[in-house]
Amino acid sequence: MEWSFQAAEELVAALRAGAVTSVELTDEAIARIVRDDEAINAICVPDFDRARAAAHRADQARARGEDQPLLGIPVTVKESYNIAGLPTSWGMPQHRDYMPAEDAVQVSRLKAAGAVVLGKTNVPLGLQDIQSFNDIYGTTNNPWDHGRTSGGSSGGSAAALASGFGALSIGSDLAGSLRTPAHFCGVYAHKPTLGLAATRGMVAPPAPALPVELDLAVVGPMARTARDLTLLLDVMAGLDPLTLGKAHHLTLPPARHERLCDFRVLVLDEHPLLPTGSAVRAGVNRVAAALVDGGARVERRSPLLPDLTEAATLYMQLLISGSVARFPVESHEQLRTRAAALSAGDQSLDAVRLRAMVFSHHDWIEANNRRELHRHCWRQLFAEFDAVVCPITPTPAFPHDHSPNPMERHVDIDGVEHPYFDQLVWAGLATMPGLPATAVPAGRSPEGLPVGVQLIGPMFEDRTPLRLAELLERTTGGFQAPK
Repeated sequence: MEWSFQAAEELVAALRAGAVTSVELTDEAIARIVRDDEAINAICVPDFDRARAAAHRADQARARGEDQPLLGIPVTVKESYNIAGLPTSWGMPQHRDYMPAEDAVQVSRLKAAGAVVLGKTNVPLGLQDIQSFNDIYGTTNNPWDHGRTSGGSSGGSAAALASGFGALSIGSDLAGSLRTPAHFCGVYAHKPTLGLAATRGMVAPPAPALPVELDLAVVGPMARTARDLTLLLDVMAGLDPLTLGKAHHLTLPPARHERLCDFRVLVLDEHPLLPTGSAVRAGVNRVAAALVDGGARVERRSPLLPDLTEAATLYMQLLISGSVARFPVESHEQLRTRAAALSAGDQSLDAVRLRAMVFSHHDWIEANNRRELHRHCWRQLFAEFDAVVCPITPTPAFPHDHSPNPMERHVDIDGVEHPYFDQLVWAGLATMPGLPATAVPAGRSPEGLPVGVQLIGPMFEDRTPLRLAELLERTTGGFQAPK
């Protein structure tokens, strides 16, 4: 039997039943990577020798009667996580030889749960792109069409899952970096509520792995089924044991409902700042139809929805001001000169991004205060609805575009070009207020490319969109392996 595309949950059951060993699963995964990854380039840092040793230890532990949630399951890890003994570069050539001394918190949790780490998956330079390519490890291709991107910044992880390279992967999300690759590659991902999962050790080199509280950014699970997302989130969730974890124990509330017919869902497919491509709109409508067929209450409009234009503006302000602080792109004076040259009436997202590059602390505090008003609006909306269904990006995976200046790139939406980073408005809808969002497959485009949507849920009620994803999986077909 071939195990490479089986769900992690099924593999756990097979291991417990003695139908397969971890060594067999690991050897099969490694053989598939060796055979197929030259064309995909998802696994940028293989760790096969240590994986085989870990699989052998897992089998020995099971023989002794031990059991953990992921005991013996082959997994991959995004390159940006520290793993002792492997380089962490974030795709930056100057850090290609940086070797962290200890595992990131989430890598430690994976290992404690019994997972077998096959290696690290590719990322864009500094995790700052919607594609995954860099000068150290090259380009990760979409398994469905090698001329297209797998997404970013967790593009290597999504491509690995779609190719059968391990049952699970862990990534991160600041600008859709879990959800967009899942959408492009036809797999599942979950962006947890902000602060739900400890991030220590998912840090750009050579910064020390300190327990910081990040703004916007989260770490989260990727899988080929919705139930596997929950399995992995239960391993990842929890506060940092060095800080808040000393005083708080995390207990997520159960999903609001167990049956599809009990869900109240708001469906969105239009954004005031960016058109939605026909293929993605069709995917949203397929999910909406499945909800209606399942008896869910579905609405297309609500006065409770926060203003989408202001939400996108706030997101870009918080995202860009924080990114420039970590990765300066020009001198501050040059940026101030460019921002000052903008006309007062220019409220385009390009202008918003440029002004955000020279934000003062006062500017950031003002944006943060407006964010709190949006969070309150979301609380009011989720008193009426259980989830929001909407696009992740306006198109399926687009052709590779490695133009040196991403600010000069464009995304083609049904034949019309739009600024490249404008496509982040849908990802930012959940990221700006810190809400959980589950990316689920929603069919194929006319060209045969995967299309996904996101299910946004109430803050710290991650099990609600995850449960909805499980119920939808039964009607929309879920993951399909690339032909």
